[in-house]
Amino acid sequence: MKFSQPIGIISYGTALPTHSILGSEIERARGNVNGKTPESLGVLQKTVAEVDEDTITLSTDAAFQALLRSPEKKDAIGAVFIGSESHPYAVKPSSTVLKEALDLPEEMSSADLQFACKAGTAALQICSSFVASRMQKTCLAIGADTAQSRPGDALEFTAGAGAAAFLIGRQHLLVRLLATCSVMSDTPDFWRRPQAHYPEHAGRFSGDPAYFYHVTTATRNLLEELSLQPSDIDYCVFHTPNAKFPEAVAKQLGFTSQQLSQSLIVKRIGNTYAAASLLGLAHVLDVAEAGKRILVTSYGSGAGSDAFLLETTALLPKSRKKWTEFVDEKIERLTPIEYHQYRECTKSH
Repeated sequence: MKFSQPIGIISYGTALPTHSILGSEIERARGNVNGKTPESLGVLQKTVAEVDEDTITLSTDAAFQALLRSPEKKDAIGAVFIGSESHPYAVKPSSTVLKEALDLPEEMSSADLQFACKAGTAALQICSSFVASRMQKTCLAIGADTAQSRPGDALEFTAGAGAAAFLIGRQHLLVRLLATCSVMSDTPDFWRRPQAHYPEHAGRFSGDPAYFYHVTTATRNLLEELSLQPSDIDYCVFHTPNAKFPEAVAKQLGFTSQQLSQSLIVKRIGNTYAAASLLGLAHVLDVAEAGKRILVTSYGSGAGSDAFLLETTALLPKSRKKWTEFVDEKIERLTPIEYHQYRECTKSH
């Protein structure tokens, strides 16, 4: 679907925990002194949420930064959608707590969304539709997770935590949203049943036909609709369950490593699930100049993908000069912890 009128991102913010754990520390705790799992996945460390951090606290931090950077007053926000697969309550919305914490208007549409790792981009689509239809002037889309992983599972090397928040509006556009499309199928590659503490996955099946089929299909559909080639794109962002999957899918689609590189923060923070694609986009926006085309394709297990084409405006680099606390700064502040500390932190998630 093409957007016929100017809508897009007017502000954005991110949040990461303060702790991380090195993949080599996980290998050491498992007794794999010469283990090569982190290198094979391309994830050398991942973020670790503290015992009192969850989807709500990370979402609130990211949204607070977006509000600080926004030219619009928060009273203009008419909808909040939070995508996550680790909402702290089974029955009680995360969005209402965030609304109170940030003192947002009471007259507001909201919902907590779930579609595995593409729940954050689903929030972005919904908010964009609200703004494009003029149901609301400004909407807040958030992707956030504190991902769980069973001790000893391969996911333990990648499942991280983080959040990204995007304010969508019609004026003061940093980034214009040009088009979006989605694909989905019943491909059960990853799941967690009610009352189960840890998710399960189907191993290699989670790559092909799950991740690779949906990401390539959504991306190709969008490019075909817009009569574009990969060479017409300046930056590409693909969902990052690890580093090797997006690198492989970019090559398969005809994108270069230079187009992809700015989005591969998974190497330093792990897979932040519903926040992953949006944090990758935020990292690109931290450096992109005006007039750059950005393609974003998320992936959610179960399975589906959302693809977007965006274009930066001259207001983005101009606004960035006034900002602090970019994604790289937050990554550089991460403090590595030992495995026993990591296990204590994860008991509450």
